[in-house]
This record gives sequence, C-alpha cells and structure tokens, in this order.
Amino acid sequence: MKFLYFTDSHLRVTNPKNRIDNFYETLKNKMNEILQISLNENVDYILHGGDLFDRPDTPISLVSDFSEIFQKFKAPIYIVSGNHDIFGHNPITVHRTMFGLLDSFGIIRMVNNKVILKKDVTVQLTSFPYSIDMDSPKSREGYIVREKDDVDYAIHLTHGFLTDKKPPDTIPHTLISDISDTVADVTFGGHIHYGFKTIEIDGKYFINPGSIVRISNALSEFKRKPKVVILELTNKIDIREINLKTALPAEEVLDRSEIEHHKFKTQQFNDFKSTIESSSNLKSFDVFDILVEIAKNNNISKEVRDEAIKRVELKQIEGADYN
Repeated sequence: MKFLYFTDSHLRVTNPKNRIDNFYETLKNKMNEILQISLNENVDYILHGGDLFDRPDTPISLVSDFSEIFQKFKAPIYIVSGNHDIFGHNPITVHRTMFGLLDSFGIIRMVNNKVILKKDVTVQLTSFPYSIDMDSPKSREGYIVREKDDVDYAIHLTHGFLTDKKPPDTIPHTLISDISDTVADVTFGGHIHYGFKTIEIDGKYFINPGSIVRISNALSEFKRKPKVVILELTNKIDIREINLKTALPAEEVLDRSEIEHHKFKTQQFNDFKSTIESSSNLKSFDVFDILVEIAKNNNISKEVRDEAIKRVELKQIEGADYN
C-alpha cells in the first residue's frame, strides 16, 4: 500500500506580503505537480496534514479551481483539519467552513473517527485535529495511539506543535520524545512549516516534511525545499521524500527586502528591550505606559515603540498562533 503525504498548503487568493511571484498560480502549479507525482507513483491514498486553506471562508472561486484538481486525483484524499481550516480555532465550526463543504461533497475525506484501509496490507488511520489547547499537558494524549486493531500498520495524522526540539517556553508544544510510547507505526505532523527530519524510535516513525509553501519572512525559508513524502507499506516501512520542482528557488519568489526589514526591526526591538532593562525611575507599572515613557525619554522612534507594543500585545493573546 502506497501513500503520498503533504501538509499546510494554505490555499489562498492573495499574495503573502513577502512573495514576489503570482502566488495563486504557484499554488496551482504545485498542486498539479503533486497530482502528477501521485499518478506516476501509483499511490493508493493521499494524506494531508491540515491547513488545506489559509482561511475557513476562502472565496468560492478558489474552492472551485482547486476542487477541479482534487477530483483528478485517482486516490482518495484523507485529511485532518488544521487551525486555518476552522473559525476561531474551534474545531466544532469545521462543518461551516469551505473545508467542511468539500468533505460533505466527498471531494476530501476528513478523518474524525478510525478508518480501516485495505489492500495488500491493512492500515488503521486515525487523527488528532487542531484545537487551541492540544499541546497542553492535559490534552497532548491525543497525539498518542493507545490501541491498534487487528491491522498490519497504524497511521496517525496530527496538526499541532509536535516538534523534535524544545522551542521557547512561551510556545505550547509537544516533544516527539513525550509521545514515543504511541503504538502508531507512523505519526504525521503538520502546523510547523519548517518541519523536521524524519525520526525513528523503536521502529516507529515521526514525519513532518514541512509546508509545501513558503509564506513567512524567516531566513530559514531560503534554505528549505518544499516537498512531499511517499510512504510505502509492505512487510516493511519505506519512506521517500520528493522535492517539488515547481517550488522555485527562494530568491525568485521571496522578497529579500522584506526579510532585511524584518531583521532591522528585530535589532531595533532588541536595542529597545535593552533600554527598558537598564531604565529606572519608572512611575507606572503598566507595561504599555512603560514602553511609551521609555520611548519618549530616549528619543526612540514611534515605529520602534509601536512595534514593541504590538509584540507585547501578541504575547498577551491567549493561544496565539505560532505556526
């Protein structure tokens, strides 16, 4: 049995601010390439790790264009819902979204309950869709498959902050080492756009090839190559990565000036942070008043002050999106 896996397609009409290509056409080119790979590889099933769309109420014109491509796949598309596929990070809303509409039409197949797939081998397919608290200690149990039916293999689709390395403490996350007692033979991750190298623990595999699109202004995106994964299950597990040829070199599609501007703002913010830490005689305990007072006393520009305030506000928003 052969699968093709990809994740975080973020289908959208408009260009991200740091893209200099026609992003909509690039998305169609990539999806058509993935279609062709699936046909060339003669895969039995397509798996998607969530964030099919960039927003839950994406325009009908986009849904129509990409539905035509989806229906050309000879293999059924099984998918887990991501945070961008639902309203307000609430999975209950999924049936009111374009994602839910495609599921109701059978164009995609949302994995909510256990699915059994049969061909040369038998596979149990389960999922852990996005929810705002999924990476809290009380909820991360959803990453772990505790029972495996009378099947040859178990595959688990997830869309959360499952990672191989510990991020900053402010980011809710789940380490692969925390869920290594799962009985799933393969755990697919999404949400983290830069992905991670495939990890094998006691014959169990943890895979996230990263988003098929580059929409952030991180310098790491200049080095990353969007890809898909081919998973073949026989009497063994075989995993291959295929880089997308339609993913053009980063310098041809990403705006370097936007990245340099981001670096400049970051340096300014770090300088501002140092000023805050060294300041004294503050009369206010409100963080925003402190920022304004320090900016005024040290002749710091309004742009830098507003950037600092914006970052503080983002940190204070419960459940901020860190993907």
